[in-house]
Amino acid sequence: MLASVASKQMRHKACANAIKASASSLEQKRNLHDLMLRKKTGQPFTRQGAGGRSTSNGHVATVFGCTGFLGRYVVNRLAQQGTQVVIAHRDPDEARPLKVTGDLGQIVPLEVDLKDRETINEVVRHSDIVYNLIGRDYETKNYTFDQVHVDGARAIAEACAENDVARLVHVSALNANEDSTSGFLRSKARGEKAVREVIPGATIVRPGTMYGQEDRFLNRIGTGEGWQFWVNESKAKIRPVYAIDVAQAMEIFLTAESTIGKTYEFYGPKEYTYEQIFELAREISKKPLPTYNVPTSIAKLAAKLVDRLPYNQMICPDLIERMTLDDKPTPGALTFADLYIEPTDLDAVAIQFLRRFRSTAIFDLPFEKGDGQVKKGVYHVID
Repeated sequence: MLASVASKQMRHKACANAIKASASSLEQKRNLHDLMLRKKTGQPFTRQGAGGRSTSNGHVATVFGCTGFLGRYVVNRLAQQGTQVVIAHRDPDEARPLKVTGDLGQIVPLEVDLKDRETINEVVRHSDIVYNLIGRDYETKNYTFDQVHVDGARAIAEACAENDVARLVHVSALNANEDSTSGFLRSKARGEKAVREVIPGATIVRPGTMYGQEDRFLNRIGTGEGWQFWVNESKAKIRPVYAIDVAQAMEIFLTAESTIGKTYEFYGPKEYTYEQIFELAREISKKPLPTYNVPTSIAKLAAKLVDRLPYNQMICPDLIERMTLDDKPTPGALTFADLYIEPTDLDAVAIQFLRRFRSTAIFDLPFEKGDGQVKKGVYHVID
C-alpha cells in the first residue's frame, strides 16, 4: 500500500517537473542583441517578440500630418513592424481610421495645434523619432504657407530639441527654392532652413508629385469628365512618384542612422508632360477626358476670384503657377537608389488607380501601353 502511494507521488512529481520545464522553455528570453542604443543620444530601447504588427520593436514615433495622403501610408508602415506611433492630429474623426493600422495600444492619438507649443511638446516628449509631414497646397484664413511650412516646422524642431528626440525627418517638396516663383515652394525652402538651424542632423525629404489610391493627382484627372483645365499648354514636365515608395523610404529612416543630416529627393523613374499623363488616363479609362488649355494670366485671375469665396478652395493663384514649373531634381542629390529602392513606373501601376473610372462594360479589359482608341489632341481648345 505504502509502495503504491510512493509510486503515485513520484509520478506526480515527475509530471510537475515536466510541466515546469515545458513552461520554462516557453518563456521569452532576452538576448544582448535585443537591447539597442541610439548612437546619437545613447538612449536604450528593447525589442519584444519575433517582429511584426503584434510585437514591439522598442521605437516610439510621432507623425505630424498623419491624416494626410502620405501620412496614412507612413503610419501603416511603422505600425506594421511593431512601432508605437503617436498620431498628432487636429480632427479625431480623421485620425480614428488609423487606429486599426497597429495592434492594441500601439496607435496613440493626441490632438495638436501648431500655434500651441505645449501640445507639440506633449506629442513628442516620449518619442525617439518624429516625422513632420505637415503641408498645405493652398493658404486659408487660419494658416498661410509660412505659418505652416516655416513657423510650424521650426516649432516642431524646437520641441524635438527641447525633449531630446533622437531623430527628426522633415518632408519638404521637390523644387523647393527660396528664389522660386511659387510662394509654396519658397516657404518649403525656408522651412528646410529653419529646421536645419535648430537641428542640423534633421533628415530632409523632397518628394515629387505623389500618386496613389486617394491622391489629388490621378483622381482629379479621372473625375474631370470635361471640366479639366490646364495652363502652359500642358507642356510642364513632372516626375510622379508612388506614395508607397516614399513611405517605404520613410520606414527605412527609422533605423538607418546613416541618413542623419542628409537630404533626399524622391521622384519617379520617368519624366512626363501633363499632356502625356492625360493621354495615359484616356487609354486606361477609355474615355475622352477632354482638357482645355487656358492662358496662364486668365487662369490666375480666375483662381484669385475663386480663392476669395467664403469656404476652403483647392484652386489658388499659386497652384496655377506651380502648374507651369518643370520638376528639376538637384544634380548629385541622394535618391531612392541610395536606399536600395527601385521606384515604381507609373505606366506599370496606373491601371490600379484609373480602372475605376471605366464603364462596367469594359471594366475587366487589360491595359497595354499604346492600345488606346482615343486620339490625342481631338478634344483640345487652342489658346
